[in-house]
Amino acid sequence: MFTLEKFEQASELVKKVTNPTKLIYSEYLSLETGGRIYLKPENMQETGAYKVRGAYYKISTMSEEARERGLITASAGNHAQGVAYAAQKFGCKAVIVMPTITPLIKVNRTKNYGAEVILHGDVYDDACEYAVKLAQEKGYTFVHPFDDPDIATGQGTIAMEIVQELPTVDYILAPVGGGGLITGISTLAKMLNPKIQVIGVEPSQAASMTMALASGEPVTLDSANTIADGTAVKRVGEKIFPYAQENIDRMLTVEDDELIGAFLDLVENHKMVVENSGLLTVAALKQLDLKGKKAVAVLSGGNMDVITMSSIVQHGLIQRDRIFSVSVLLPDKPGELVRVAATIADAQGNVIKLEHNQFVSTNRNAAVELRITMEAFGTEHKNEIMKALEDEGFRPREIGAKLY
Repeated sequence: MFTLEKFEQASELVKKVTNPTKLIYSEYLSLETGGRIYLKPENMQETGAYKVRGAYYKISTMSEEARERGLITASAGNHAQGVAYAAQKFGCKAVIVMPTITPLIKVNRTKNYGAEVILHGDVYDDACEYAVKLAQEKGYTFVHPFDDPDIATGQGTIAMEIVQELPTVDYILAPVGGGGLITGISTLAKMLNPKIQVIGVEPSQAASMTMALASGEPVTLDSANTIADGTAVKRVGEKIFPYAQENIDRMLTVEDDELIGAFLDLVENHKMVVENSGLLTVAALKQLDLKGKKAVAVLSGGNMDVITMSSIVQHGLIQRDRIFSVSVLLPDKPGELVRVAATIADAQGNVIKLEHNQFVSTNRNAAVELRITMEAFGTEHKNEIMKALEDEGFRPREIGAKLY
């Protein structure tokens, strides 16, 4: 089902619809891990993700009659845009069923490529079931987002580009949802160089491939609740699983909180917006011994809505103690607020939000509450600010920080 000839054919075909995503050397991640870390920025594709590769190759293999019947698929967002964009290039009708929780930016962009969007179900699996039903009822040609060798072949073209650009690569890390990307990458990588270690990375709350490999067959998870919505798949593909089983060297899982830190790392050090699913590989690097090794982390997509982005930035800054809040009780008399502000300023803290509550006690002379949200350089600096406040007798109490 997978041949080098097909991979080579797909690699040439997808050039018609993909942007060149040259490897980016990450000095920051290399220093963090001790290896030489490169990023494969598929978030820079026209559709914001790698999925256009598999969609375009799949549609190119169809008969004219299959295209004319119209295409239908289910997707949490990136495959939706890939199919819609590819269908537009071939002049086909495209119907996309998306979970109701899909970020609005992904829904709108899919519509902008000319597709009809239907919102159904809470997760991908619900949407897929409904898409299959509509395909049977209306005669559409169903394009599976991952459980299709042609789709996986198209996604595998990423491995061709990585090996051509970095022939001595030791590790390739790829996110895993339903398994199409990791199957394509691992199968081709082993054809090109069996020594390449291919590592799949999943959210710990949606580890369907990890469970499948442990069980020897695909299993259905009870839930797939993760902020990495693009990889929130409860069951990996049946058709592609044997190839994933044969060619994946190792699976790693990542907690949602780790993705928040990875987002900050890429925004601040590479000026890149990468969606949570695409950050899995970056977050997983610290689990590997990469000293003296060359590793490529595939950034699978960058379709993140601004509200989610804002929330992740806030949580990331709080997580790293770069934003924190304290409560101090002061006697209600002139000069106390100035004294607190001066103490924070002397410790190089930056006040970004202040709340003054005179009604915390019935005896205002005894105490009014001051809640201060401030910026620090990190945990060590935060501790220095807290100590400075304690030394001045303010007895600060740390409270949950909120910027908004």
